[in-house]
Amino acid sequence: MRVLLVEDDPLLGDGIRTALQREGYAVDWLETGRDGIAAIRHDDFSAVILDLGLPDIDGMEVLDKIRHAGSLPVLILTARDAVESRISGLDGGADDYVLKPFDLQELLARLRVIMRRAEGRSSRLLEVGELCIDEARHRVSWQGNDISLTRREYALLLELARHPGRVMTRPHLEDLLYGWEDEVASNAVEVHVHHLRKKLDRHLIATVRGVGYRLDTASE
Repeated sequence: MRVLLVEDDPLLGDGIRTALQREGYAVDWLETGRDGIAAIRHDDFSAVILDLGLPDIDGMEVLDKIRHAGSLPVLILTARDAVESRISGLDGGADDYVLKPFDLQELLARLRVIMRRAEGRSSRLLEVGELCIDEARHRVSWQGNDISLTRREYALLLELARHPGRVMTRPHLEDLLYGWEDEVASNAVEVHVHHLRKKLDRHLIATVRGVGYRLDTASE
């Protein structure tokens, strides 16, 4: 799960990035709207956290560009507390609106909600056959037994489980697991898949040679 954070306040941006990373997200943090627009055009993200009061262009312009590009979930983060501003943000295509100051746990919960909503889900539990992922608690169980995963193993499994039966390419998975500042080994995804197979079931994740991986719904 890779999140783009567009926030010009250095202390707040660093705090949000740290909190997201602790939750297992790969986070790319930018401080200007134009850089945010460029990033969305060239990289894959699971969601965007967008400040409106940016130093170069208004966040609403960034939101407009995002909406013209697709349906990427967007959580607005701003100090603009007027009702008209909130209405404008939501009508402009934002999925949710969080006012500063805010509680980090609420921010994380709202982020999870807009990502689930984008997939057409309402429950925090994601179940595929005997696999169950509790997104709010970051807990994974297989055949009723709790499984301990690293943050990147969890993120990889979650992305596959969100699209059961669909092939996820290795470049796509790398983009969602690693940010710009992360070093990525050439076999990083393969290593994570190997560990997941050992911890869960070797047949659960199928390799599509030359393409990528899929969560094998036939194992249900």
